[in-house]
Amino acid sequence: MTEDPTPLSELLRRVWIDRGIALVAIAPFGYALYLQASSTAPSVPKIVELVQLALIIITMLLRRPAVRITFNPLFWGLAFVATYWGLLTVALYQNGRALAPAWLIAIVDLLSLAIAVWARLSLGRNIGIVPAERQIVVRGAYRYMRHPIYTGVFLSLLAFELSSFTWVNLLLDVISAGLWVIKSFVEESFLRKNPDYALYMGTVRWRWIPGVA
Repeated sequence: MTEDPTPLSELLRRVWIDRGIALVAIAPFGYALYLQASSTAPSVPKIVELVQLALIIITMLLRRPAVRITFNPLFWGLAFVATYWGLLTVALYQNGRALAPAWLIAIVDLLSLAIAVWARLSLGRNIGIVPAERQIVVRGAYRYMRHPIYTGVFLSLLAFELSSFTWVNLLLDVISAGLWVIKSFVEESFLRKNPDYALYMGTVRWRWIPGVA
């Protein structure tokens, strides 16, 4: 399903324009990857973050151009804030106290990584930041959840709170999780205009956690 072509939509669907947008979009993640790789000793949380950042960069660079893109400025703003929230607020996070043993935190961290890798490999070249239709994916992790990448994000936030809890950290992470929840609904409101995606929503009922939500 495509919308009526306009000069802007035609321009944004060109491969070289899409690659240029992707390069700009991943620049902050590339810088964060460099900082993480060149600082502190290896640890499970650090390795998880490095792999997550690398996955974002690689999949964004290899993505296929969209066939349909939202031009709603509120949707673009939400996508920007949700995507870069952690980078924009990193200086506000505090060193907190652990709420769980290190082995449990490591398990949650590794589970978040496993789901993120599974989800991104399942999504393949169909990744984006703003709501856009590339190819509808119903395989892999998307057979069980409509937003498995966000499931990985939620688990990563949980692992961080278990390892370094403060009320400020909790507030920042609750806002982050809330932004991803809202983004889930916004993306679906855009994608469901395609009857195939509407059918997919009816088949796969769960957004983030099979059997729960």
